[in-house]
Amino acid sequence: MDGPTPRLDPVPGGEGARQPGQPPFASFREFYPFYLSEHADLRCRRMHFVGTTLVLVAIGVAIATRNPWWLIAAPIAGYGFAWVGHLAFEHNRPATFRHPFYSLLADWVMYGQTLAGRIRR
Repeated sequence: MDGPTPRLDPVPGGEGARQPGQPPFASFREFYPFYLSEHADLRCRRMHFVGTTLVLVAIGVAIATRNPWWLIAAPIAGYGFAWVGHLAFEHNRPATFRHPFYSLLADWVMYGQTLAGRIRR
């Protein structure tokens, strides 16, 4: 996603906030600010970063060892760390349950932006 990174400290009703009864997101570009607003706590973003890194490690180990069982570890590590971050720090329900495809894409975008220094770790 090009352009400035959306704010990570949304105010209620501000950028990224969704009102009850609003229609689903029309595009990923519309969804991403909401996703970031659901990850305002630095500790939650760190948990996501660790989980996503472990996904890559598990896939790498599966390829290196030719052992497909490591592919089971990938989503467990990724979602496990992310969900703990939401329960322990954000105190919200992960967007994965409401928007699974956009959430998966948004996690990788957030991971890339974090690696690039566009989002604070």
